[in-house]
Amino acid sequence: MKDKNYILLLVAHAFIGMMIYLIPELSKVYGFVILFVGLYYVVKNRNVNNEVLFVSAYFVGSEVFLRMTGGNILYEFSKYGIMIFMLLGMYYSGFSKNAIPFWIYLLFLLPGVLVATETLNLKSDLRNSLSFNISGPACLGIAAIYAYNRKIKFSQLNNILLTMGLPIVSMTVYLIFYTPELKTILVSTGSNPETSGGFGPNQVATVLGLGMFVFFSRLVLFSKNKLMFALNLIIVFNMSYRGLVTFSRGGMITGLFMILILIFFLYRNTRNEGRYRLNMLLVFFILGFGFTWVYTSNQTGGLIDKRYANQDATGRVKESQFTGREEIWDNEIASFEDNPIFGIGVAKGLEVREEQSGGMIVASHNEITRTISEHGTLGIIALMIVFTTPIFLYLDNKQNIYLFCFLLFWLLTINHAAMRIAAPAFVYSFSLLKVYIDE
Repeated sequence: MKDKNYILLLVAHAFIGMMIYLIPELSKVYGFVILFVGLYYVVKNRNVNNEVLFVSAYFVGSEVFLRMTGGNILYEFSKYGIMIFMLLGMYYSGFSKNAIPFWIYLLFLLPGVLVATETLNLKSDLRNSLSFNISGPACLGIAAIYAYNRKIKFSQLNNILLTMGLPIVSMTVYLIFYTPELKTILVSTGSNPETSGGFGPNQVATVLGLGMFVFFSRLVLFSKNKLMFALNLIIVFNMSYRGLVTFSRGGMITGLFMILILIFFLYRNTRNEGRYRLNMLLVFFILGFGFTWVYTSNQTGGLIDKRYANQDATGRVKESQFTGREEIWDNEIASFEDNPIFGIGVAKGLEVREEQSGGMIVASHNEITRTISEHGTLGIIALMIVFTTPIFLYLDNKQNIYLFCFLLFWLLTINHAAMRIAAPAFVYSFSLLKVYIDE
């Protein structure tokens, strides 16, 4: 992509973020435009160049931004949209006959749904309960079937990542306008909706961490002059800063680990001259990150340091390392032990905890223990399929240098944010692509 076009895309998406802040009603328009332009784009080109991956990537990048600004057609629309576009892509371009593991994965999810129809209380909204809990795993399965061993150029994969990153730029600009003076609102080290666009800090930080990785990859691989280097560096650290001040740690830690894995694979695949350039880039990155942390610490009155040290505002170490989520894990493991074959049924875990807590609704943040609890042994097998398949494919897919970054994003994200957003399901599917380096 030419530098001029890249800058125009960034400016356009920064403008979108500003305009939606000024005129919130535009968020609905933005959501509908994404859907209908995406549909036209795919049907017109008949998915010749994997257009569905570009459209789905844009869905993923814009999902949390649309949720926080009320622009989503339906709350879970991004997951449904991705599934529809993946099926449309299969209609036009087919899919690998070797994607059998993911047909099995989807099949193993069905018993948990059937059990739920019998175990969920009558007062539950069955359709919404099932949709909320199964849409993420279903999205992963369908996206994985489409992506399985699908050949794609490395340059095209990077363009897809950019497509996912652009609406995150819009969200970042929106947050810049939305967030008040930090020192006037920060009184604790807990996650803060006021610094997250009035929305869930966990989901916002998850997407910002993903954006960090996307633009760091461009910083390292596509900054061919000083202007591009400076521009990408500014974007990376703006997203880092906005992610840090949400005070939600999971997304930031995940983004940082993805960057570290990418650095490791770049070192493995470069020679002396390339390593020298990479070293210079890393020096700038480390200095920039250090400056960002010091600046964030100053702006938050040192609260960010205490947050990552697991302390409260007075400096006392908190009893729980994971904000009380250990109790949910224990509850879900206990449910599995009582129902080890087919589990307790999709969404039943929420009801169990509600009954045990006297009416308090406590949703699971961990997709692994939720799957084990609600799908039983079949859920364990399903998770093993998802985790091991990319590793086996890597043996014949060494040119996908992002593979373990994508796999790690899925694994870490579902441990702190479950699959409430489409990002972990869709990004995971990239680890199944057959990538080859083009000129």
